[in-house]
Amino acid sequence: MFGTLASGDIETARLRRNLGVTRNLGFSCGGFDGMRLEDDNMKPQQHGGDDEGEQVADETSPFQIQQHPFQQIQQKLVVGYALTSKKKKSFLQPKLELMARRKGICFVAIDLNRPLSEQGPFDVVLHKLLGKEWQEVIEGYQQTHPEVTVLDPPNAIQRIYNRQSMLQGMAELKLSDCSGSMLVPKQMVVLKDSASSADKVVEAGLKYPLVAKPLWIDGTAKSHQLFLAYDRHSLAELDPPLVLQEFVNHGGVMFKVFVVGDIIKVVRRFSLPNISNCDKAKVDGAFQFPRVSSSAASADNADLDPSVAELPPKSFLEALVKELRTLLGLRLFNIDMIREHGSENVFYVIDVNYFPGYGKMPDYEQVFVDFFCNLAQARHKKRHCK
Repeated sequence: MFGTLASGDIETARLRRNLGVTRNLGFSCGGFDGMRLEDDNMKPQQHGGDDEGEQVADETSPFQIQQHPFQQIQQKLVVGYALTSKKKKSFLQPKLELMARRKGICFVAIDLNRPLSEQGPFDVVLHKLLGKEWQEVIEGYQQTHPEVTVLDPPNAIQRIYNRQSMLQGMAELKLSDCSGSMLVPKQMVVLKDSASSADKVVEAGLKYPLVAKPLWIDGTAKSHQLFLAYDRHSLAELDPPLVLQEFVNHGGVMFKVFVVGDIIKVVRRFSLPNISNCDKAKVDGAFQFPRVSSSAASADNADLDPSVAELPPKSFLEALVKELRTLLGLRLFNIDMIREHGSENVFYVIDVNYFPGYGKMPDYEQVFVDFFCNLAQARHKKRHCK
């Protein structure tokens, strides 16, 4: 004779046999399969082995689900990303991915060999790829998926890749804060024959020395090479197309203002020292700028004259960035800014970069986690207000 089982026990046994349920519930996100939470850390489960501390329902113990405050993870935001291998390596650091995962933010690589509309679903698309083909892909995706936040619009990014249009409109900005003023240096574009442009420099009212920058930012190292032309003869050494910009004495310190949505971070970088009339007389030819964007050029801990090293006023930066976000139509960018030497907070914006090297920004991981969490909250409110 066989003993009889209560109907509840029969159903429990069937669930255990057919589903192989464990007490620890997992989730799959961004290539991590079968994850479980232990003391706020995600660890992959070992299939086919006995993890220490893992409890598995067996045939001799009654099936129970023990509730735990961290047992079920609510995924808040899926971020699809299309980045160059270099940008992915510098931006998607393990610390950022771990901090984001704890907040339910999942990064998923976009497959460039498949139609974007067939992938996802995404809440956010984060991208920094060049080329007309990619621009058309993103623009088409925006039209068919208006509910997805694209960081940032391709047409707005394209403006930043052209140094002629990059600074247009900035001099006309009306800032509500009076703790500083913002200008842009005088500049002109040379499309061909740099040597013959010397007369046009005079006509445009530009004064030497001039900073020479490639017209297009195309992702190559050459597009970030900067030269200082001390006189009209040095222009013949430069390869057009390029932008010529008046050099402004600024005490050898530049401010890199990183913007992530509403969040602003500022770091100091060493730049070219002031140039006197005596210096101009001693130098001829074009002088190549040292790279000032790297963290090795940081001036944050240097012993500098306070009048040179003092950061731009916070209220001034907030007012400026608010206007720039509207003017540029971007959420992820940085501006290179200098203070005119000897002035009381007269600043010049000399360059703008889209999706810059955020890995050089202090605490960038926490900044981006907060930024994405704010996006998730905004999406949640939008859904419930409909």
